[in-house]
Amino acid sequence: MSPSRKALISITSAQATLFQGKETTGLFISEALHPFKVLTAAGFEVDLASETGKYTPDWLSQQPEFLNGDDLKIWNDPNSDFRRKLDNLHKASDLDKSKYGLFYASAGHAALIDYPTASSLQKIAEEVWANGGVVASVCHGPAIFANILDKTTGEPIIKGRRITGFTTEAENTMGIMAELRGWNAEMVEEVANRLGATYERSAGIWDDFHVVDGRLVTGQNPASATSTAEATVAVFEGL
Repeated sequence: MSPSRKALISITSAQATLFQGKETTGLFISEALHPFKVLTAAGFEVDLASETGKYTPDWLSQQPEFLNGDDLKIWNDPNSDFRRKLDNLHKASDLDKSKYGLFYASAGHAALIDYPTASSLQKIAEEVWANGGVVASVCHGPAIFANILDKTTGEPIIKGRRITGFTTEAENTMGIMAELRGWNAEMVEEVANRLGATYERSAGIWDDFHVVDGRLVTGQNPASATSTAEATVAVFEGL
């Protein structure tokens, strides 16, 4: 039986400050909005959920270079489908994890804080994987792979697979590595290495780049959210 045409986009519920306490990080808006648009256009029923049922919008993601045009219109409309679902987030533990055929981890730097221990979100992803569905992430989303296991082997689902995600070079370029270390955060490349995955990246830290390895699809950065979602749909259609 084919996996359900129902998708869950996970949202970070953490918030923190960066740039010496000047700005707030949380959900990077386009990393949830772009896959939401792609998945709904492809006929998926899409739910949004965080571990606690709450979210904080990332400051940087609301700047004009990242949020403009139709995206800004959707964000500014509290009655848009996306905003209504985001502002009435599900708490992951309240959801029936057996109903989803696709799991997409959106992110933002704050995901490095809560995703590694977001057990309810991780259990949904594990169920999607076990039922033959597609698991995807973008940017800092691979932080959630810290405890997503293949029920058949008991090993991390990314072990022996190729993934991408936000580069350590980009963290250093942004000048925030010391602050991230202050969270005791593990960088995406470090997660991949520790769990036995092969980390891949584009030459440019801001390039649109994604990796497909079977039913696992990952994107490098905010610019990759749409192409990652499109690749995720293509994989799903081929199941």
